[in-house]
Amino acid sequence: MKLQKIADKIRKETFSAIHHAGGGHFGGCMSVVEILAVLYYKIMRVNPAEPDWADRDRLILSKGHAGPTLYTTLSNRGFFDSELLKELDKNGGRLAKHADRKVPGVDYSTGALGLGLSVGNGLAMAAKLDGKDYRVFVILGDGELNEGQIWEAVMTAAQYCIDNLIAIVDRNFCQIDGMTEQIKKLEPLAAKWENFGWHVLETNGHDLVELEKTICEALAVKGKPCVIIANTTKGKGIPFMEETRQNQVAWHAGIISSKQFAEAMNNLEGSV
Repeated sequence: MKLQKIADKIRKETFSAIHHAGGGHFGGCMSVVEILAVLYYKIMRVNPAEPDWADRDRLILSKGHAGPTLYTTLSNRGFFDSELLKELDKNGGRLAKHADRKVPGVDYSTGALGLGLSVGNGLAMAAKLDGKDYRVFVILGDGELNEGQIWEAVMTAAQYCIDNLIAIVDRNFCQIDGMTEQIKKLEPLAAKWENFGWHVLETNGHDLVELEKTICEALAVKGKPCVIIANTTKGKGIPFMEETRQNQVAWHAGIISSKQFAEAMNNLEGSV
């Protein structure tokens, strides 16, 4: 199956799973679909038959509220049966809405924002100390960059030249309570990372070909950590969510009606 079809399938299954769970973080789950599809299908060395394989590449979904997208990606990649997705956020179910280490293929439990890059630093440094060649990828929300611990981790990675670490910022310009530039101004974002000693790349976070090319370019950087600022749309693929910035902010999290679900699924069915 072509990667675009895989990404479309992940988006559809994620949207459906969140709705049947009674609602959730639709916006940020939709914006990371292509990032996760490229990582798990084109870039990362993983073994679905052995989720804890010692030499696997690691992924930390620091914006843990996009856990449903990670779950559907792992399911499609063969880590577990898709039937498990029906247990998302159900009493007694095995899938919490936020990324949970107990799920096969999930490397770290996340949800408390700001911690993922520090964990990624530790994993990447451990690889170097152990003489391993695995790479560590950390996906950050742009609203998450308000957290001070992120910038402590940014300084640490630069200080120790952690070049087997790739950070990817899901730059959708929205967070739970408004536009990022209205809450705490991030721009000039690329210059900030550069001034902290990182190599910076920017890309279209929904263009599969460009994403793969950019991540490969990041992996070739030596002597310093690299960050990719992936420009995305919150609620991507769902017209009534992505129509305006105001809609994108409103759909950070929520509950949809049966009519809205049918409308969205009709649109998503056409792309699969």
